[in-house]
Amino acid sequence: MSMPAAATPNQTPDAQLDLRGTPCPINFVRTKLRLEQMTPGALLEVWLDPGEPIEQVPDSLVMEGYAIEQIEDRREFFALQVRRPVASA
Repeated sequence: MSMPAAATPNQTPDAQLDLRGTPCPINFVRTKLRLEQMTPGALLEVWLDPGEPIEQVPDSLVMEGYAIEQIEDRREFFALQVRRPVASA
C-alpha cells in the first residue's frame, strides 16, 4: 500500500554524516563539502549537537541555497536532513 508523500516525513537519506562533537564552523564546512560531493537532488542526514551547531548550521546552509527538509530532536543530538539542490542551467 503506497502512502502520499505528505504522510511519510521520514525519507531515507542518501548519505549520513555524524558531526557530533564537531565545533562551528567546521561542522558547516564539512556538511557543505559532503553535499557538494553528492548528486543533485540527493538527501543528506547530518547529526549535530544541541546549542550552537543546530542553531548555526541550518541557517548557514539555507543562506548557501540548500533546502532543509527536516530537523528531528533525538534527545542527545539533532538529525538534520538537507537536500542538495538540482543544478539550474
